[in-house]
Amino acid sequence: MRKIKYIFFSVTFLFFFVNGFNQQRPNIVLIMADDMGYSDISCFGSEIPTPNLDKLASKGIRFTQFYNGARCCPTRASLLTGLFPHQAGIGQMTENSTDTAAYHWGTDGYQGYLNHHCVTLAEVLSSAGYHTYMAGKWHLGMQQEERLPLQRGFEKYYGVLDGAMSYFKPQGGRSLWYMNTKLPPPQGNYYTTDAFTDSAIAFVKEQKDDKPFFLYLAFNAPHWPLQAKPEDIKKFAGMYDKGWDKVREERYARQQQMGIVDVNTKLSQRDTAVRAWEALSDSEKKDVAYRMQVYAAQVSRIDQNVGKLIAMLQSKGVLDNTLIIFLSDNGACPEPYKELGGGSISDINNPELSTAISYGMGWANASNTPYRKWKRETEEGGISAPFIMYWPKGIGGKEDNTIVTTPSYLLDIMPTLIDVAKAKYPTTYKGNAIYPITGRSLAPVFKGDTLTKHDYMFWEHEGWQAVRKGNWKAVKDKKGTAWSLYDLSTDRDEEHNLAGEQPGILNDLVNHWNSWAKADFVFPKHADPNDTRVE
Repeated sequence: MRKIKYIFFSVTFLFFFVNGFNQQRPNIVLIMADDMGYSDISCFGSEIPTPNLDKLASKGIRFTQFYNGARCCPTRASLLTGLFPHQAGIGQMTENSTDTAAYHWGTDGYQGYLNHHCVTLAEVLSSAGYHTYMAGKWHLGMQQEERLPLQRGFEKYYGVLDGAMSYFKPQGGRSLWYMNTKLPPPQGNYYTTDAFTDSAIAFVKEQKDDKPFFLYLAFNAPHWPLQAKPEDIKKFAGMYDKGWDKVREERYARQQQMGIVDVNTKLSQRDTAVRAWEALSDSEKKDVAYRMQVYAAQVSRIDQNVGKLIAMLQSKGVLDNTLIIFLSDNGACPEPYKELGGGSISDINNPELSTAISYGMGWANASNTPYRKWKRETEEGGISAPFIMYWPKGIGGKEDNTIVTTPSYLLDIMPTLIDVAKAKYPTTYKGNAIYPITGRSLAPVFKGDTLTKHDYMFWEHEGWQAVRKGNWKAVKDKKGTAWSLYDLSTDRDEEHNLAGEQPGILNDLVNHWNSWAKADFVFPKHADPNDTRVE
């Protein structure tokens, strides 16, 4: 009898211990927008109403100096592995459905898919007892089954493995997948932003136990092609007739009022490839204002779906203990590098198209207010992300509208989630040695503590290079032969090159960039590793 009682109490204790442990650790929801600029949501200065993201920001924490990887594939590689993209095997872009060789350059840093010397957030968190779900854009390898989401730690997956896709009818090489199965083109009233969210919600609702879950929701919006629901497009009728110059000025004023941009940061000059709005003809103004109207509708639909996800978490009673992170993968997109955008007006909302039907360089410039440049480049406009963390139970008692200015970046996400999930980062995984992570946890900000600063921060993509230490940042253009140097404390718009005035600081930054590049597989096969130039 005593033995039976002992077993009963032992099992009961173990049950409550395990369940208490599970409930103590937060659920984690990681939301990524695609090609969305720094100022494209209202809590970072936009005129586009985003009330649901604003709610997360007002009750959570905004980072004003959080950096991504300048482009979709490198960012996603760093986000999911906690490593520099070259360490994970995606120094350029991922393989696609038609041309693997274009991205597999024969070196460790450029194989075009996640290698086996990294572990994903899903692999780490599943090892710690989390359910792991993903919906949306993968873009980290697709030519072999071992490179798909389910083989990299996710229990359930619905989305598109490749890059840009039709919002209304993903098909061909940009088709939908469920688990490891390719699906036929969808029929009826389909829209990716809605469908990805609906699948994410279904995955969580289908969960039978109370173990914590990790959900990665990777929208393809607002990436081109310009495709939005008619009811969303109507909301923004006439809003952009004022033009990009006025929109930039108004966003900048709101950013200063909110404290997103400090008084030392000026509104950068309009890009030299873009005319003043008043220099456009009436027909050009009408065309390009409508393009921005559709783009705004795509951003609005993201926010509506964030609201739908929040409502589900609330209805399940788990919102308070869910850490929600929101960010974008790179600065706004100027592709195909035409002032007034790609494709024709008649191409907009054509469900058969997945090409670069876009809003142009002028609006991309405005989306990244107040910074210079855009996607793919390593100036502030290319790598600055709107970044929000929300976790009522974890940051309770903190003042509303908390803003963190300490520079941080993608390498910090893995340590943060390991921290809150009480997980362990492995040194080996499935028989492979795993590269160590070098980021630091953002969790101290949940208690109002100050973050330690990174000694140096590094970027490289397709020859665009950057390194930051403190407020000093050095940048090198792909076509340039010399580095530029900026003091971000007074010049985050990067318009005053101090390279000639501060050679010692510049040399230190460049030397550290070169050491990092050689250590972390940045130099591609066709480059001499002793040559500091990257062609």
